[in-house]
Amino acid sequence: MTFTKKSANLTPIADAVFIVVAKAKEDKRINGEENVIDATIGTLCDNDGNLVALKSVFDHYDAIDHRVKASYAASFDGNPNFRKDVYEWVTQGNNLMLAHNVVATPGGSGAVSSTFTSVLDEGETVIIPNISWGSYRLMATENNLKIAEYELFDDENHFNIDSIKETIQEVMKTQERILLLINDPCENPTGYTMSHKEWKEVIDFVNEVSKTHPIVLLDDIAYIDYAYNTDTSRKYMDIWNGLSENAMVIVSFSCSKTMTSYGLRCGAAVILAQKEEPVTEMKTVLEKKARATWSNIPNAAMENFSWVVNENKEEFLKEKQFYIDLMKERSSIFLTEAHQVGLAHYPFREGFFVTLKIYDNDLCKKVHEAFLENHIYTVKVNHGIRVGLCSLPSHKIYGLAKRMKEIEDTILK
Repeated sequence: MTFTKKSANLTPIADAVFIVVAKAKEDKRINGEENVIDATIGTLCDNDGNLVALKSVFDHYDAIDHRVKASYAASFDGNPNFRKDVYEWVTQGNNLMLAHNVVATPGGSGAVSSTFTSVLDEGETVIIPNISWGSYRLMATENNLKIAEYELFDDENHFNIDSIKETIQEVMKTQERILLLINDPCENPTGYTMSHKEWKEVIDFVNEVSKTHPIVLLDDIAYIDYAYNTDTSRKYMDIWNGLSENAMVIVSFSCSKTMTSYGLRCGAAVILAQKEEPVTEMKTVLEKKARATWSNIPNAAMENFSWVVNENKEEFLKEKQFYIDLMKERSSIFLTEAHQVGLAHYPFREGFFVTLKIYDNDLCKKVHEAFLENHIYTVKVNHGIRVGLCSLPSHKIYGLAKRMKEIEDTILK
């Protein structure tokens, strides 16, 4: 006898990140902080190992009237000022000529999951990268959606536009609407950022597909505000002006990452298309999903975002840039030493993570377990091992690539 629905997946959730985090924490308790490499968590930490909570964000949040914090939001689709400010923040520096609207969500995760279920019917297929954030798969399967994966890179470590095309063409044979997910820039877990040429190729093909199938491109931009060149990080969005009328872009934006406010659960889905009518339709579906699922986004989180980007923008950008520079330093150390010792990794451009390239998943598991035995805590992903440079103090990165290569080589013997 069971009290759950017949289609329920009763396998207990085992989040790979949090399992390894717990092991790392216990190792540090037993053997001391300095004797453990903990590159598991996808949050920004300073060089003392402390979680970064930007002063330019949280000093004001602390001062917000308790009644504002306690209040419901103005609407279940988000406060009007927040929705306006999110659109302007996401698209800053671009002259987008598209119809648009915004729905507030609990973090970028809410934008992704609600898009999945608003675009596709049960049993249909969402298209995602084969190397990606594991929760995409969970969101799909928990909502009775199928998954088709495109190869993110080809054999020569180039962005694999051909695989995207082939995967979409296969899915087109079995369903009338297409949903393609791209996590760019600063892809989790590889740190890859697409070039303008690659984005142009994607949009050209999206338009080709749209001649026979409505297509939604979901761009998860969770890490965009920690791109290494923030002045140009959004320029690729100009290409979206060339969308056909039968195509749409939905942007998943994360205040959690941008504002280092991971636990406040605030984000947004930004809907973009050539015509108002499909944008309005999508907003209606997304806001109903919001009302039926989480009902309300934290009021103070939205109000604080609007205050920061309007009243404290320069201070915020200055403080954030300090940590972008720190990430540049960390990635430079690791990548330079990885190159020196021949430690293979997927192409990295910027962001929180580097992923070691071990395409054989059985071998990957063995290497990951060997890292754990040597007090090196990372996250095993599909076809690789994610190294969270975002949470790893710079002094602990020196020599890490060499240690990893030596451990990897012992497994390969």
